Amino acid sequence: MKISVELTLTPLHDDFEPSIIHFIKKLRTSGLKIMENPLSTQVYGNYDEVMRVLTYEIKEAFELVERGLLYMKIVKSDRHDYEPHF
Repeated sequence: MKISVELTLTPLHDDFEPSIIHFIKKLRTSGLKIMENPLSTQVYGNYDEVMRVLTYEIKEAFELVERGLLYMKIVKSDRHDYEPHF
């Protein structure tokens, strides 16, 4: 089953950029389809593979920050080629 996941990592400290950059760079090396914008990162792929990668990378991201939030939305379909029709 294909899924699309939107992630927003929010470290709760002043020097937040290095943590976010590290997280995104690790996702880029996963072999999954990754798309980024200024507000979030999207991950696309097979459910089991995406969740395996995210489980590991989210845990590492949380270990590298003192406090943080991660917002995640999951859609049951591969939406990487979505374009508005209006």
